Amino acid sequence: MIIRMAWRNIWRNKMRSVAIALSVAIGLFAGISVLALYKGMMKSRVRTVIDSETGHLQIHHPEFKKDYDPAYLLSDPQKWIGDIRSFNTIKAAAVRTVTQAMLSTPTGSTGVQVNGIIPEAENEVSLLKSKIHWGDGFTGRKKNEVLVGKKLADKMKLKPGSKLVLTCTDTASDLVSAAFRVTGIYQTENSPLDERNVYVNRNDLNEMLNMDNSFHEIVVLLNNDEDLALAKQQLQERFPSFLVESWKEISPETELMVNTMDYYMYIIIGIIMLALAFGIINTMLMAILERTREIGMMVALGMSRFRLFLLVLLETVLLTITGTPPGLIAAWLAANYYNKKGIDISSFAGDTMSSFGFSSMIYPEFPGAELFIVLMIVITTALVSCIFPAIRAGRLQPVEALRK
Repeated sequence: MIIRMAWRNIWRNKMRSVAIALSVAIGLFAGISVLALYKGMMKSRVRTVIDSETGHLQIHHPEFKKDYDPAYLLSDPQKWIGDIRSFNTIKAAAVRTVTQAMLSTPTGSTGVQVNGIIPEAENEVSLLKSKIHWGDGFTGRKKNEVLVGKKLADKMKLKPGSKLVLTCTDTASDLVSAAFRVTGIYQTENSPLDERNVYVNRNDLNEMLNMDNSFHEIVVLLNNDEDLALAKQQLQERFPSFLVESWKEISPETELMVNTMDYYMYIIIGIIMLALAFGIINTMLMAILERTREIGMMVALGMSRFRLFLLVLLETVLLTITGTPPGLIAAWLAANYYNKKGIDISSFAGDTMSSFGFSSMIYPEFPGAELFIVLMIVITTALVSCIFPAIRAGRLQPVEALRK
């Protein structure tokens, strides 16, 4: 009976009811859209870290990463790669020779990390070849070819064909230098890394460091992200004397960002819902003031104040339920549309996004896993918002109300 009365009451003033339901739909749409945007950004950032920067896992000598001393070597790359690829969770693996060096040009000098790679194997784990936008990349026709990032090239005024000198210490801690020629300029979605990393052929760097066929780093790419913990455990058991790290340990700032972003998203949704709450309170108060005589009559005829409170509560809940499906459907359609098409913000925020390691192309993802929490926030907002109007209705005195 009281549910039927509440349903009839909300449609007595169609414009007001539509306004509240529309407010709920817009608030829900805005909240889910924020979640979808942030979820898409975080997923894109994690994919950039895995596919372009660190891989899923890396293996080093236990002492190497403390100060990047080139003397801490790994030997026999063919055996390492063969053993690693024997695990069915692993998609690809590549070895690198890594050292810290000083890059010098006629315009100045700067510190960089030099990555000695096998171009074909490197392309399997980081897609480096696809990121070369200027120049030919590694041609194999000459020795001492080098790839530099766009930000570093702009800083040091380098272009394809430019010469530079790399100075570092070899495995015997002697200072060594060699001249390299830029054969390509690459650009990733992380401009700070582009400024710090240069790539050379592993054979050229090994010769410079007197390392023969040794190396410093193995990058591992998995078939599925979900196999990360299992693959790390397998590799640690297979190579117990070496340091095995996941991308979460290599890039802890990304892991922290992913973990804390959920809290920021819910704070933003809370702000949106707070604005929605004021709208519901204001509208329901207006409805009660318009129905003062009617409410006074119902109380005079014997309706308890609890049932009156419940009536106002049900009206708000029904309006919220009415506005929820349109908001959900609109958010789902928008998220799925832009998940395929993408949102390009490079025209006004490309450099800013790149400086934090994010892509300027965002692919929102509908937050299905968080949907229950969002709906609970919306329902809670509606219930809390109706408390004050319901109390106001319950405090009306029948005699005074009938005089108005």
